[in-house]
Amino acid sequence: MSVFDIISLLGGLAMFLYGMRLLGNSLREGSSGTLKVALEKFTSNPVKAFLLGLFITALIQSSTATIVITAGLVAAGIIAFDKSLGIVIGANVGTTVTGQIIRLLDVQSNSAFLKIFEPSTLAPLALIVGIVLIMAFKFKRSNVIGNILIGFGILFIGLLTMRSAVKSGEEALTKILLGIGDVPILSYLAGAGVAFVLQSSSATVGILQSFASTGGIRFNSLHVMLTGIYLGDCVTTAIVCSIGAKNDAKRVGLVNIMFNLSETVLVLVVVNVVRATGALDALWNAPMNSGGIANTNTIFNLGCAILLLPLVSVYGKLSKIIIKDKPTETDKYSSLYDSLNPVFFSTPALALRSCYDALKTSLETAITNVTLSIDNLTSYSAERSRIIDENERAVDSITDALSDYMAKLYPHLSEDYQIRIINQYYKLTSEFERLSDHATNIDESAAYLNEHELRLSDHAKEEIKVLCKLLYRILEYSTQAFLKRDVEAARHVEPLEEVMDDMINAMHDNHLERLRVGKCSVQTGVAFLDVLSNVERISDTCSNIGVSTITRVMPEIAEKAHNYTSQLHQGIDENFNREYHAAHDEFFAMLDAVAD
Repeated sequence: MSVFDIISLLGGLAMFLYGMRLLGNSLREGSSGTLKVALEKFTSNPVKAFLLGLFITALIQSSTATIVITAGLVAAGIIAFDKSLGIVIGANVGTTVTGQIIRLLDVQSNSAFLKIFEPSTLAPLALIVGIVLIMAFKFKRSNVIGNILIGFGILFIGLLTMRSAVKSGEEALTKILLGIGDVPILSYLAGAGVAFVLQSSSATVGILQSFASTGGIRFNSLHVMLTGIYLGDCVTTAIVCSIGAKNDAKRVGLVNIMFNLSETVLVLVVVNVVRATGALDALWNAPMNSGGIANTNTIFNLGCAILLLPLVSVYGKLSKIIIKDKPTETDKYSSLYDSLNPVFFSTPALALRSCYDALKTSLETAITNVTLSIDNLTSYSAERSRIIDENERAVDSITDALSDYMAKLYPHLSEDYQIRIINQYYKLTSEFERLSDHATNIDESAAYLNEHELRLSDHAKEEIKVLCKLLYRILEYSTQAFLKRDVEAARHVEPLEEVMDDMINAMHDNHLERLRVGKCSVQTGVAFLDVLSNVERISDTCSNIGVSTITRVMPEIAEKAHNYTSQLHQGIDENFNREYHAAHDEFFAMLDAVAD
């Protein structure tokens, strides 16, 4: 085998591995929006979990990705550890689908229709369609679908290049493969070593399939190599699952190792028992083609899964014995922090969903603080203040964790819509923190009034009730805008925010009048004005939430968001004007009734 053949072989290997990675990443990205929902919902029993793991791995072409994502969801408390184990076993079967696709290398026909499915035709077609989708089309998933097809095409061109190089050095490679096959331990170590280095059992089996044309891979060595591949791949997965993970996530990786060790023992025992009966004599020294390797791999994985699936609870119990839990303090938000897991970086949709869940918690906690702090103005409670303080620390902690996570996630995002999402999340992270800060400021004013035994006048209390009705309506629309990406709800915020500004000014004037006639003290007035200032800032924050929702859905106005709001306040938009005047009349009627 000449040096040029080796270069061609390595070049083909590089294309094959890159194509497989591009294909897998693109499939994972294209499907990950529903991936988390499926993993959450369809794990009620081991059989369903097994079928789910099989299907997802067949779809995204990576058992490692499926198991690592599962470990992340277990760590986040989204999937119970015991319910995740069937997914692990299913993932090991699902990865055999790649080999069945690669067996298209064996397709040869004089039929014009079947000739399309030959890799020498199918690969260029996939590349042509893929590049056309990327360069000529701009619909939402055009890049993802294009990358899937390009990955598919590069994968097969790499296989064809390897096969061509293998044929040139067929004699030398045959001797090497036959030499390894004569020593079972070398076959096992070769399979495990290559799978560990490539971090993919599918890729390792694919390489074996490309070498099949030499005739040097025979069943007597193939079955040992395959069991080595299973172990090498699962060790990599277990290492990834263990990095900075909770115990249950580590156990997912450990269960994968235990299953594959069991599979190794079961395959070796069954094969040798069947051989002793003479049933494998014709197959034992027969050279294996690409289809034969794919079928053997599928039969081993599927057969072992069926036999070992009833033992899934045993694997779970053993993993808990090996990896023991340490007593730790419970944290109300621990599952939220665990969901911000780097294992989701390879599937950005899942990572962004975790960011959304954290933001949702931050927003809901901040709004709870707003409500509690306003309640404290009219009826002070030290317990409320304690809860507000605790919630404020939680929001700060979530903000820090989320900001750090998004900074690390950003380099893993490639699609424009993903960039728009994370840009919105960056803005809202600080907005939600400010929302909680303003609520804390209101509570400090309430505490000041209580500490100095000061009371708001009845008129001031009634005005605050009217103000809060408007504030709660603004909060309701801004919350709906964020949680449901509801543009219509977002559009309601801005006219109400302007009415809020008008009411704050009116209440400020009313306060000065009460101060002038002696109905309010200076000390009470300072606290009252602080409350008005913070309510106004909360309203401004809600405006920012509404605008961020609109600019995410309508990116064309993202660069001129300030102009967008300025134009609204200038009275250019009729819908804005109509809603502003209606709300102004409604709430100022209430305010006037208080004055009367």
